[in-house]
Amino acid sequence: MQMVKKIFIVLGLGWFAILLFMPKQELYYKLEQELAQKSIKINEKEIDTGLFSLTLHQADIYVKGIKIATAKSVEFFTVLFYSSIRIDDLVLDDSLKAMAPTQIDETLISYKVWDPMDVAIEAKGPFGSLDGKVNIGNKNMRIDFDENSSIENLKPKLQQDNKGWYYEKSF
Repeated sequence: MQMVKKIFIVLGLGWFAILLFMPKQELYYKLEQELAQKSIKINEKEIDTGLFSLTLHQADIYVKGIKIATAKSVEFFTVLFYSSIRIDDLVLDDSLKAMAPTQIDETLISYKVWDPMDVAIEAKGPFGSLDGKVNIGNKNMRIDFDENSSIENLKPKLQQDNKGWYYEKSF
């Protein structure tokens, strides 16, 4: 029994050391390189690193040289078996208001190892709230809007079922 206890302690300390000494900024710069291949650029004013996270402040997002969004903060968080991206105060360009809400107060994108094919999406803003999933295996996405959502400008792109309004797309 003592041997099992020692093994768990060593594994726990190893896991903690990996998280503590993980090169967070270098991983972020690698992400920037991968996004640059798809003509997506993130320009941030400041980068802060935490024990389990990396936070970008005043991040501007460009696609093919055109600024499409600004976020007050973007936080990347990981404990290896659970990872999330939290975006606060995301403001999209007005030219995108027919495709998406232009003001999103809080967005949470999360991935869990025990649910490897799904990426969960949650968002809140003046439009109400939404919950969604991106299924990596089936290559489809479904976003369900709250019943009380004021999404009049989005309704032409949405579908309705017994649960309410939703957006579904395959990629």
